[in-house]
Amino acid sequence: MQHPTFLQYARRTRLDDTYQVYVNRVAHMTLSDAYKAQVQYIQSSPKFIPDGNDGFQVVPFPGYSVITPPWGEDSSNADFYKQVQACQRELVKALPEGFFIPLPAESFHMTLADLIWNDAYRHALKVNEDFERRLQQSIDQIFQRCEPLVQGADPVTWQVIGLLVMPRAIALGLAPKAERSYARVTELRRSLYQNIELINLGVEQQYHLTGHITLGYFGDISKLPDANTFSAIISELNQPWIENEIPQEIHVHRAELRKFENMMQYNRENDWPVLSFDA
Repeated sequence: MQHPTFLQYARRTRLDDTYQVYVNRVAHMTLSDAYKAQVQYIQSSPKFIPDGNDGFQVVPFPGYSVITPPWGEDSSNADFYKQVQACQRELVKALPEGFFIPLPAESFHMTLADLIWNDAYRHALKVNEDFERRLQQSIDQIFQRCEPLVQGADPVTWQVIGLLVMPRAIALGLAPKAERSYARVTELRRSLYQNIELINLGVEQQYHLTGHITLGYFGDISKLPDANTFSAIISELNQPWIENEIPQEIHVHRAELRKFENMMQYNRENDWPVLSFDA
């Protein structure tokens, strides 16, 4: 099999937005009109199925991502995540039962780079019995090369810009507090997505970066309120974030390779790769 050249890989790789384009795009997603327009695209998440008792159970959805440590392992952002959890509780109260499936609070995190998941992950395991070792080894090498480029005395800080309604989930949208915080994350993403070894393993950039913390997924969409009601609910819950009434910032101290079997838990071994953003 003849592999494409690096130049061909680079042409295939999606580039993330510039800093200002990113901020404008994500800010627009928090507007009331955006919530209203998004209603027509809402779908039940395939990551959950009805459990037969008016609830939902998680289904297998395996893969790897590079993420910040989940709240259960990140005491440095505890005050911030307490407010994220409070926001999630308000969503559960405000939305019809069975429509919104909340995630465990200890799993809250910011995804820095999706790597490979579900069918692509299963296929990679079939065609390469050494896939997981090679993936972990490649990520380790990339982190070592990239770390001097992204480290700094100033913290990588992202702040809540408001609630986001996605096709299958509701999340808190994040924007970099300064352009340098954005540049250090996108530098890491470029180092991952333009790496030939990772691309040969089946890893490719599927999405532009949209920093967020997922609060939960959509379940029974027959219970979806009409567009005006849904928009009003989300807009009201958005106000405390917009008005800076609660802690706004998450400090991104490190990036970790994590494996997941579903959307409830993200695991790692002690010797798996870690990249520190702090000098």
